[in-house]
Amino acid sequence: MPTVRLQVLIEQDEDGFFVMDVPALRGCHAQGRTYEEGMENIRDVIAMCVREMREEGLEIETGYPEVIGIKTLEIAV
Repeated sequence: MPTVRLQVLIEQDEDGFFVMDVPALRGCHAQGRTYEEGMENIRDVIAMCVREMREEGLEIETGYPEVIGIKTLEIAV
C-alpha cells in the first residue's frame, strides 16, 4: 500500500483538547481528549481525505515547508 508523508500541526485548546490540522489537505482536522486519541483520529481523517481526493482525481500537495518548532516567549514590554 502506498504511503504519504504529511505534517500534522497540533495545538491544545482552552478545554485541554488536542486539535490536529493537516495543512496539505484542506478541511483535514481532528481532535481528541488526549494526544493519542487525537493522533488516532487524525490518521482516520487523513485516510478519508486522501481517498476522497483520489476519487476526485486531485493530487496531494506535499511541498509545504517543514515546521521545525514553535516556542512561546514571554517578553516584558
